[in-house]
Amino acid sequence: MYDVQLGTRFLAALDADWACLIATAEPWQQPARVADSPYGYLLHAIAHQHVHARAASSLLERLSKHFGGMPTPRQLCATDPAEIKALGFSSAKTNALLDLAQHALQGGVPEEAEAVRLADTSLHQQLTAIRGIGPWTVDMLLMFHLGRTDILPSGDFGVREGFRRLKKKPKQPSASELTTLGKDWSPHRTLASWYLWQAARLLPVPDSSE
Repeated sequence: MYDVQLGTRFLAALDADWACLIATAEPWQQPARVADSPYGYLLHAIAHQHVHARAASSLLERLSKHFGGMPTPRQLCATDPAEIKALGFSSAKTNALLDLAQHALQGGVPEEAEAVRLADTSLHQQLTAIRGIGPWTVDMLLMFHLGRTDILPSGDFGVREGFRRLKKKPKQPSASELTTLGKDWSPHRTLASWYLWQAARLLPVPDSSE
């Protein structure tokens, strides 16, 4: 069981900026799981890509109604793509769903018990081979589905913007720069990301002319 208080104390001790942010931001809350397997999580993630949450929920509702529950990989692979598009899925989302299902049937998407055992790097390598699944989506799965506690989605706009505001920088760090900076936050980088997302919302925009 992850000790959130330990992680919070660790980050607050980094410097005054972190201490002030943690004192004013909302404490860590583990989001509710949206699925019971990596396959289910990624299916939801594909539905949410490039649309608002309400639109994604409508897509998933229609998909579930069509199949009498969320479709299994075998059900999706046996479905004419036109049927999926008729539910409101774009061509890109349809192709991503079918590729996800194909990878799952071929063993390319680990079951829950296996995913728990696999290293972060192994899951990244395995899952980013699926069409439409990039590093950010895998990071979200690691953080919010598998509960990994030392994940830093360094390409995430909100995390990078949060660091810029936290440190009053004129511009965001690059993904590689944030990865290097984030080494000091290990082994609590998931918690650090949580606070940086809030920093992007709570803290003022620094003067970019500095």
